[in-house]
Amino acid sequence: MPVNFMPDDVPDWKAKPAGGLAAEQLVPFGDYRPKVLAVDDDPRNLLAIEVVLESVADVVTARSGEEALRLLLKEEFAVILLDVFMPGLDGYETARLLRQRKQSKRIPIIFLTAINKEDAHMLRGYDMGAVDYVFKPFEPTILKSKVAVFVDLFNKTREIREKADLEQRLLEQNLKANAEKLQVEQALRQSEERQALILRSLPLAVYVSERLVAGASPHFIGGDLKNLTGFDSTAFDADPNLWTSRVHPDDKPSLGNLAGTLDASGAAVAQYRWQCADGSYKHFLNHIILLKDAEGVATTVAGTVLDVTDRRELEDQLIQAQKMDAIGKLTGGIAHDFNNLLASILGGLKLIERRMQPTEEVQNIINLTRHAAEQGAGLISRMLTFSRRQQLDPDVLHLSDLAANINGLLGPALGGLIRMNWRVEDDIWPAFVDSRQLELALMNLIINARDAMPDGGTITVRGENQTLSIDNSANLPAGDYVVMVVEDTGCGIPADIIERVIEPFFTTKDVGKGTGLGLSTVYGFARQSGGTLKIASCLDRGTQIGLWLPRSDLKGRQERGPRLPAVPKAPTIHGTAVILLVDDSSSLLATTAALLRDSEFQVVCAGGGAEALAILEKDPDRFDLIITDFAMPIVSGVEVVRFARNLRSDWPAIIITGYGDLTALGARPTGVPVLSKPFTEEELLGAIRSVTSSRIP
Repeated sequence: MPVNFMPDDVPDWKAKPAGGLAAEQLVPFGDYRPKVLAVDDDPRNLLAIEVVLESVADVVTARSGEEALRLLLKEEFAVILLDVFMPGLDGYETARLLRQRKQSKRIPIIFLTAINKEDAHMLRGYDMGAVDYVFKPFEPTILKSKVAVFVDLFNKTREIREKADLEQRLLEQNLKANAEKLQVEQALRQSEERQALILRSLPLAVYVSERLVAGASPHFIGGDLKNLTGFDSTAFDADPNLWTSRVHPDDKPSLGNLAGTLDASGAAVAQYRWQCADGSYKHFLNHIILLKDAEGVATTVAGTVLDVTDRRELEDQLIQAQKMDAIGKLTGGIAHDFNNLLASILGGLKLIERRMQPTEEVQNIINLTRHAAEQGAGLISRMLTFSRRQQLDPDVLHLSDLAANINGLLGPALGGLIRMNWRVEDDIWPAFVDSRQLELALMNLIINARDAMPDGGTITVRGENQTLSIDNSANLPAGDYVVMVVEDTGCGIPADIIERVIEPFFTTKDVGKGTGLGLSTVYGFARQSGGTLKIASCLDRGTQIGLWLPRSDLKGRQERGPRLPAVPKAPTIHGTAVILLVDDSSSLLATTAALLRDSEFQVVCAGGGAEALAILEKDPDRFDLIITDFAMPIVSGVEVVRFARNLRSDWPAIIITGYGDLTALGARPTGVPVLSKPFTEEELLGAIRSVTSSRIP
């Protein structure tokens, strides 16, 4: 029997099942019952078909071809029983339309007919897509048998399709799982690569050790070991004692306590110096932990070694800065009181000389006392230099001009055993610096170099031009610098104290031969000038000290910046001048007043700023000049002058101060000079001349 339905058509069923349902809409095979579409205009025939096929499949009936076409849009059928002769669309036309539709063209069609058993009619039916004929009245067994064949074929086909769909889904899930696994593996590999890259970029190394002994040779498993130590990991594997042998001898005792800490807490931290392959020492921070097995028994030591050299250097610099700041505050605090005392002593000595007509022996005692007081003033000045609280007067300076002055000053002091070489050429850049303080700094450095060569040697002073980038080891702003280098061939400075030689009062000289303020004052001057001091030394070979100073912009004092506003001309003081002298130090007030009275001035004394304001307010026209201390309780000297200037805008005034830091005086009224304590009588009278036009004996 010709059949127009073959298993090769299964792919079309998979793509779109015959009943118009997508593959994902299929009911699971075990729960599905096939359907048969019976199309006949006679309800009796339809009833008979339902009864005959009820055990084979569910029968869906249609009374016409049009109704059958509508049902095929909604349902999926295993076989169609189609009556040939029906009103409207007959069986042949209905079959033709079914074969034209994609969703129904593969469904087997069995024609039902009571006539037209001729071959011509049967061939026409087969041409329309029929797979078989059943003649009315039909034999139930024959009908049931023929339909069962197609139903069974439908079931088998559907089962195959479901299995294929299941296999396809399993394959897709497997492919998806493999793809996800591959993505996870790629992500893990990328993460491991990133971690390795991060470890290589950090100044640390990761290690493990099988021995539970602190300081045992580690087995390095990651990190930038080569840049960290200069050695490859193979070097430590080949020599188990390499790591411990290169720990600084002074730090080895601290490592011995790690074992107890490690056993007690399971973790330990150690910081020590370690000698790298190039011979230099780095500061390492070693974090150590114990790794335990499932039973809680420690089996392995793991840890990291981190380079903290830069951090240690910054900490040392911070401590040094804090130390210097503390000393600076201490110096600034005591400078005022010491200068008041010294000013009183020097003023008193001047009065003794003038009034007692001392003998030669007494004059020698006075001279010794004055010399001691002047040395005390010099000591205070050097302390202020170190604390960067001195008042500098920088200007353009050509360093080649210093040779004559310094050679003239130091020539006799160097002696015949010291040879002096001055190598500052004319092409050295000019510096922006206080020339007087620079001369003192260079003299300090040269004297130190002389003391380092008791048996003689050579001192070389040379100039260099240097340009620093943003990142530099000198911790200076980027720019151009002039470097004055003082080099000797003396005994050198030990490496363990080279960082301490700029500390105030630190000295390697014998007791009584040095104050320990030489290098510290030079360092303070350099930092206050915008530069620094760098020291390099080698034992028994000599020392190089570089004084870094900022390069000048090649404009001298008269060329730089706008002119200052003109100071009002001081008024003429007629007759004997009356001076209001203000100071909270009673001893200095008395000696200064006596010196002024000896110079034929009339002096009214005020023991503080508040008392001075009361005197000025009571009789403002009495005084020709105000001389006042700066730092006084409640009312300062600047406030006294401002009050006086509010009463008379051209009132001459002088401020005296024992402080080295004059920044607070920057806001003083115009035309008020500052006289630093301790001062001489000549300096005091010169200041009075500068603000008045009176004749001074």
